[in-house]
Order: sequence, then C-alpha cells, then structure tokens
Amino acid sequence: MLVFEKSKEGRGFSSLPACDVPEVLPKEEYRRGLELHLPEISENDLSRHYTELAKKSYGVNDGFYPLGSCTMKYNPKINEDMAGLPQFTEIHPLQPESTIQGCLEVIQKAEEYLCEITGMNRMTMQPAAGAHGEFTGLLLIKAYHESRGDHKRTKIIVPDSAHGTNPASATMAGYSVVSVPSMEDGCVDLEKLRAVVGEDTAGLMLTNPNTVGLFDKNILEITDIIHECGGVNYYDGANLNAVMGIVRPGDMGFDVIHLNLHKTFSTPHGGGGPGSGPVGCKEFLAEFLPSVLVEGTEKLTLKKPEHSIGEVKSFYGNFLVVVRALTYLMTLGKEGIPEASQNAVLNANYMMNKLKDIYPMAYDEVCMHEFVMSMEELKKGTGVSALDIAKGLVDNGIHPPTMYFPLIVHEALMVEPTETESKETMDKAIKVFRKIYNFAITAPDSLHQAPVTTPVTRLDEVEAARNPVLRYQF
Repeated sequence: MLVFEKSKEGRGFSSLPACDVPEVLPKEEYRRGLELHLPEISENDLSRHYTELAKKSYGVNDGFYPLGSCTMKYNPKINEDMAGLPQFTEIHPLQPESTIQGCLEVIQKAEEYLCEITGMNRMTMQPAAGAHGEFTGLLLIKAYHESRGDHKRTKIIVPDSAHGTNPASATMAGYSVVSVPSMEDGCVDLEKLRAVVGEDTAGLMLTNPNTVGLFDKNILEITDIIHECGGVNYYDGANLNAVMGIVRPGDMGFDVIHLNLHKTFSTPHGGGGPGSGPVGCKEFLAEFLPSVLVEGTEKLTLKKPEHSIGEVKSFYGNFLVVVRALTYLMTLGKEGIPEASQNAVLNANYMMNKLKDIYPMAYDEVCMHEFVMSMEELKKGTGVSALDIAKGLVDNGIHPPTMYFPLIVHEALMVEPTETESKETMDKAIKVFRKIYNFAITAPDSLHQAPVTTPVTRLDEVEAARNPVLRYQF
C-alpha cells in the first residue's frame, strides 16, 4: 500500500510557529496552478509505513546476495562514517579551491591508488556509473582518432559474452558494433577476431575475467591484434574484483578503463544509486579526459585537460562515493586488496565444486570470481527453468543469482559469492541450492508456483512487460 492510500484529509503532524516576518510570494506567473499533492498522515502512521517497507526490502545486510557480475558485497560501516563527516558533506562544489584542499586531496589520492591498481596514468572521477564510464571511455577513443584526422574508424569490436551495456554504449557514441563469437572454452575466438579487424576498427571492448567467470588465456594476443590494426583497447572494469592487486588491465594491453566503485571498491550498490564509474587511461588519451583533474603537491588546483571532451556530469562526480572507496582502499592497503581478490576466487570455486555434481556448469574448469550454471537439461527433463530455481531461492531467504545471462549460455544462472561471505554462509546456500534441485526432480510443480512466502508471489511477467503501469493514478 502506498502512503497516499493511507492519507486522511486534515491529518498531519507538523506544528510550526506562526510566521513572524512579512509574507512575500512569487509573482502570479511563477506560482503553481494546482496545490502540491502530498499525503496527509500522522507521524505514527508515517513511521510505521516506512518501517514496514524497510522490512520488505532485501540487501546484503539481510542475507546471501550472489548476484553474478555485480559484486554485491558487504560495505564496511567505516566507509559510511567517513562519507558522513561534515567536512565532506557541508562542502559546496563552487567554493574557492583554497577552501576545499582536503576534498581535492581525496580525489587525488583515490586517482593515485586506482591508477596503480589498474596500470593507468590518469583518471577522472566524473562519470556516475559503469555504463556512463563506458560511454565516456568511448568518447575518449573517438576524440583520439579524430584528433589524428583518422575518421574512417567507425567500428567497435565486442565479444558475444560482453555485458549488454557495451554494445549500447558503443552505439550511443556513434559507432557500429561488430560481435565476435566465443570458442567452446568461453574465450574470444582469435581467428574470428582477426577476420573482422581492419582500418575501420576504432577499438575493442572487453572485460577480463569475462562474463562467464574465466580469465581469457589469450588476452595479450587479443590486445595486440587490436593495437596492430591501429585500434584502442577498452577494459570494462565490472569484473575487476577477481584480479585487483593481482594483475593490472594496463599490463594486459588495455588503454582505457572504467571502474565500478559501487562493485569493486565497496560502496553502496543498487536501489538507484549513487554509483561511480571513474575512467582511467594511458597517457596518450589523458588530454581528452572530461572535466577537471587535480594537479599539484602542496597547493592543489583543478585544471581541465587541453583537448577535454567536456563535461559528462556536473562538477566532480559523486564525491562521497569516492570518499567511501578511498576509505576501503586505505583500510585494506597493499596487502588487503589482493587478498580480497584471492578470497573472491576461492569462494566462487568452493561453491562451484560443491554444486557441480548435480548442477551442470557451463564451463567446468577453475573459475575466477563467478561461475555459470545451465538449467537447459533440467528444463527439458522436468520443466523446471532457471527462473523457477531463482524463485525457489527467494522462498528460502536467498536473493537469486543473475538469470539468463550471459546470453551465450541457455537457461543460465550466474553466481558470485564475493569475498565477504563466510564458509558457513556458503554452506547454507549450497544446502538450499541442492534442496531446490531435489524439488525440481521430485516435485517440479511446487517450483512453478514459487515464491509463495513473499508479500508478492509469482507475477505475470508477460502481462507486466506488455501492459506496464508506469505511474500511480490518484
């Protein structure tokens, strides 16, 4: 029930003193034509309403959240404490540089650490999210080619296992997309890649480890192929959580990268934001970076690169997300960052090996931070789909993994336990996965009805897609 449905005319809880200054109203032409539509409700009912909604929410603080390729890991509370300091929250972005030296130092220090982790030379914090970072990185690639008068480069190569935002971002940047298939081992088909590159290739978009959770053994050859034809290599940083502190994208041959601070570096993720998608690059692309960069040592200043592509967001990006990420980096340090990656890989392989005797793995080999299961044969034999398994998990207090992605695996479930989950938590989840599989064999109809313990049960998703109700009718 919405708060508007609990509204009663004349009810409220505001108790303001009488106005003791003359009332000054805006000109008639600037006034609303209709009264502002707000709910009328008591403080008691309002408090209960939002408490009830909070109890229906599910996040990493409630339980296991193995959403593949999204790294929904626990966010240490010290991050929130630092981001809540008034010295950060009460700063205005238009203040003189001399009064925001501490904030500029945060941005500079975050850039220094993130460039060290990724093997890049410069980094902007302005992009607000991963896909926003992709778009920004592609604009850097376009600006680079155009600065050299090389206007024939109109194509971006994207593997078929890529995140869906990759081809969308490339299209938004004005490029045509060329898809390259994967081989049976889940890695990029090198011969097919060689067949499509040429003088019209602007660049390649790729994440490594890739979306099926595997580190592409041919990564150096892949990036060399693109460089040899004059293209630029773009690294989608969505899966950096598996390799941060272990191997650097810059050393793999990548020239530009976006990071997801709200995935890899432990800042809040989901629920509409805020996110942060910093874009880093090698020196030859730095002159095109958006907005302003922090320069200097003792006295920090802001300077816009000479051939900047311009602004991609207001001011300096989601600054408090950067504060959280820097806190995480400084807390873990040089030793803790690679340990986090190692534990993420360990946890994923532990779960995979505890499930693969009954759940078919799309690629039955050592994985990185996530693994992909295929329910294709199970569906053929029992009628139980990946969706049914996911809904069954909800009834057992577990957030479902990513469903039906990547597209190259039919009836896919992609699981990423992350490094912040304990063995005990994973053992409980493994037990639930095995229990649901047994239901699929012995009582498949029960899973077709799931979930049955939630406030909203199985939805008619076809009807919702074809006839969506996008706004509440008062």
